[in-house]
Amino acid sequence: MSDLTVGLRGGMEMVVQRHHLASILGNIGASVLSTAHVVLVLEQAARNAIEGRLPEGMITVGTKVNVRHLAAAPLGATVRAEAYLKEINGRRLLFEVAAYDEVEKISEGENEQLIVSLDRFLKRVIDKQVAVNMKKYRDPHDQG
Repeated sequence: MSDLTVGLRGGMEMVVQRHHLASILGNIGASVLSTAHVVLVLEQAARNAIEGRLPEGMITVGTKVNVRHLAAAPLGATVRAEAYLKEINGRRLLFEVAAYDEVEKISEGENEQLIVSLDRFLKRVIDKQVAVNMKKYRDPHDQG
C-alpha cells in the first residue's frame, strides 16, 4: 500500500436533480439535496482521492460517516465535494470531507473506509445472500 500517503486529495461534483431531493426520499416539502446524497458525494470524493492506488484485488468499503449537514442545496445547484486523506492506520483510512454549493459550505466531517479483499468481500456477500434466501423461503411448517 505504498501508493497511499497522507495528504491525498479527491473531489466529486454533481448537479442536484429531482431524484436527489429529500422530498423524494420522504421528507415532504424539502425540495433540497438529501443528507443521504450529501454522504454519497462525500464518500465518492474520498474514493477518488485513492483511485488507482490500491493493490490489485483490493477495494475500500465505507465503515463510518460523521458529517454535519450545514446548509441546503436547492434543485439545480452544483455541489462540489472534497476529501483529504488525513490518517492511515493499517487498512483503515480516515478522510476529512466537505461539500460546497455555489454559495457556501453545505457539509463537513469525516469518512472512514477500510481496505478489503474484493474476492473475500464478495464471498461474504454471496454467503449472506444464500442465508437470507434460505431464511425467507424456509418451509413455514419447519419448527427449526
